[in-house]
Amino acid sequence: MFTVDAVLAAMELEPVDADRYRANSVASPNPVVFGGQLLAQSIVAALAGHEGKTVKTLHTVFARPGRPDSPLDVTVTRLHIGRSMASSSVTIGQGGKVCTQSLVLLTADEPDFIRHGDTRPGLAVPLPGADAGQDPHGGAGEAKPGSWELRVVGGVDIADPDAVGPAELDVWTRWPGAPDDLATSQALLAFVTDGFLIGTAMRPHPGVGQALAHRTISTGVLSHTITFHEPFQAGDWLLLAQRSPYAGRGRGYGRGDVFRPDGTLVASFVQDSMIRPMAPAAAGRHL
Repeated sequence: MFTVDAVLAAMELEPVDADRYRANSVASPNPVVFGGQLLAQSIVAALAGHEGKTVKTLHTVFARPGRPDSPLDVTVTRLHIGRSMASSSVTIGQGGKVCTQSLVLLTADEPDFIRHGDTRPGLAVPLPGADAGQDPHGGAGEAKPGSWELRVVGGVDIADPDAVGPAELDVWTRWPGAPDDLATSQALLAFVTDGFLIGTAMRPHPGVGQALAHRTISTGVLSHTITFHEPFQAGDWLLLAQRSPYAGRGRGYGRGDVFRPDGTLVASFVQDSMIRPMAPAAAGRHL
């Protein structure tokens, strides 16, 4: 389970030149950098030097995986700087090759002119209690102090190839002890939203689950977009209401909305992914 301190440490970018940084990665059980970490680092890099603004939308294309045991190079290209809006391109690479490239729209707070927003009336999904947590793949586990906490609603296990259900997944998430500033909260939420939509797309299909990813099934995020609507704190419970309306042709598509416990919509995200059988020779190397 990822800890708050470990993720915050990965978000500390070391300046090496103007708009250029070096960053480390969170330890991962997989041989690749967790995609949510790259989303979080892109937000931190884009916000540097833009006091008074927050991220409105982050759109990231994943070109190739990074290795968690080698430093990452982060480069920011400032596209536009205005009073109420700004935009930047953030490229994260390793060994001279691009891992991700993001377009980031920044915004300053403005008063309402018009307003509406989807809600979850009464939040039919109850807040979690203080019982044991669940890991990102649906398995039960004891929540450790300072760790990312989540509860997969209904005990759904998206890792189990035999656990078949609708292409929907509700997950409660929070980062106890996280700083309460909005920029950090946005980065931590972006980190979380990367991890569930591929498993959500697999749910209706017998014999397919995240436990087989990187073993007999090739999976990976191709692009991820998150848009922030309202302020929130990552240390509080947030509900990720996710569904995958389409999967096919070796690809998956999913989308989600993020709600506070009072039903307020605070963010939305969409993801395109790769989901296809691994070539037999490649699969054998992982078994």
